[in-house]
Amino acid sequence: MIIDRALPSHAGVKQRLAQHGLTHFIAAVALGLELLLFHLHSTDHMGVEGQFHMLLQLIILVTIITTLIGIGFPNSFVASFVRSLSLFAKGIWFIVIGVMLWTPALIAKGCWMNYEDSHYVVRCDGEASLHRAKSLANLLFSYFVITIAVFGVNMYLRLVKIYGEKDECFSLGLKANKEEKESTDHDFESQKKNKLTETYKNLGGFELLPR
Repeated sequence: MIIDRALPSHAGVKQRLAQHGLTHFIAAVALGLELLLFHLHSTDHMGVEGQFHMLLQLIILVTIITTLIGIGFPNSFVASFVRSLSLFAKGIWFIVIGVMLWTPALIAKGCWMNYEDSHYVVRCDGEASLHRAKSLANLLFSYFVITIAVFGVNMYLRLVKIYGEKDECFSLGLKANKEEKESTDHDFESQKKNKLTETYKNLGGFELLPR
C-alpha cells in the first residue's frame, strides 16, 4: 500500500513495472520469513509434527519461487495461477495440520499427545510407529497435492468456458496507462482530422467525409 500511494497517478510504464517488481520482492521476503519461522517453529524436527511442517515448507517454497518469477514475467498467467493456487493450498494444509495433529482420534496408531514443557507434542512408542506416522503424512500430502491440482485445473477450465480464452495477465496500473495513451492518441487523431477538414473547406469548399 505504501508503494502504491507513493507512486504518482501519472507514472509511466517503467515506473509501474518497477512498482510491480518491488511489490513482488517484498512479498517474496515476507514469504521467506514465514518459511524460516516454520522451519524453526517445530518443537521436534524428527517427529510427526516436524514432518507435517516440512511438507508445509514445500508449499511455501513454491509460493516464493512463483512470486520471484512474477518479477521477471509480470504478464505470465501460469506464474500467477500457480502462486494463487499454492496460497490456497497453504491455507488448506494449515487446517489439515490442526486436525491431524490435535485430534486424538486421528493420530496414527502407536502415537499419542504427550504434555511436555507446557505444551502438547505428538510422540510415538518406537521407530516403527514413527515411520508409519510419517509415511501416512506423506501419503496424505500426496493425495492433497493431487486434489489441489485437479481442483485448480477444473476451476481454470470452467473459467475459460465462461469468459473465453482470455488468459492474459496485466497490471492494473499498466493497463490504465495503456488506455490513457490510446485515448490521447485518439484525441490527437480527431484533432488532426478536424484541422484537415477545415483546411479543405478553406481551400476549395471540399468537405472531408468521415469514413
